[in-house]
Amino acid sequence: MATFLALLSSALWGTADYQGGKLSKSHPAIAVLGVTQAIGLIFGIGLVIVTGDYSAAALGPDGYFFPGALAGVLGYLGLICLYAGLSTGRMGVVSPISGLSALIPVGYAFFVKGDRLSLILSIGAALAIVGAFLASGPEISQGLPLKPLFLALGAAGGFGTALTFMAIGSQGSALMTMVMMRLTTLFVSLGIFARYKTLGGLNFKQSPILIFIGVADFLANLLLGVATTKGNLTLAMVLGALYPIFTALLAFQFLHERLHKVQYIGIAAAVAGVAIISAF
Repeated sequence: MATFLALLSSALWGTADYQGGKLSKSHPAIAVLGVTQAIGLIFGIGLVIVTGDYSAAALGPDGYFFPGALAGVLGYLGLICLYAGLSTGRMGVVSPISGLSALIPVGYAFFVKGDRLSLILSIGAALAIVGAFLASGPEISQGLPLKPLFLALGAAGGFGTALTFMAIGSQGSALMTMVMMRLTTLFVSLGIFARYKTLGGLNFKQSPILIFIGVADFLANLLLGVATTKGNLTLAMVLGALYPIFTALLAFQFLHERLHKVQYIGIAAAVAGVAIISAF
């Protein structure tokens, strides 16, 4: 179950990132992010009402309040960096590096939680991480411009620390942790809106895609949070980090971006890694 939830999370995340990056080419990344995060919050509140999960403890050892708030701020910064980086057109620099964000929660699981994997599972996890990196198309033949590089590192750092706090909060309530994340980002978005007083040209015509991005991103977070409570934290985070593969495949299918040989190798490695993890 944890494997399936983490993989589904990757698929939703990859699709949301593809659509978010595409929309950010014509509209400011902050505007796209602010609107979609607000939509995600509304969707999450609806889930809370339906499930009755609002009774979960907000504070205390297993409370969701502080982990959710920290994950919200850090994840927001990561998304801003990602969308801004993708909008530079250097997907071959931004996607692979940002996809290495899983190394931060994996490090937390190993050094803090004491998670240990068998040799065969370690090989599977390594194949999956390396595969995701290669499948997202690392490309430095045209140089390594500093702006996309720094944005990619910012995205990786933001995502990785957000994932760590998300996993911590999910031990008490995955759903309320995600709602707290979105509530935090709503305040950040309102502050930005008050400063610039614009939605970056977004209008009702973009509402279907904005709704999709907001809901898909929220569900991706929620499913991965649940996955961390259903199985090994390290494996859940590794499988949840395969979203660059889906972003690359969507770009190949709909934007006609050619997949390079290294990407085919990466996809094969990631599939082999997932197969090993699923089998053992």
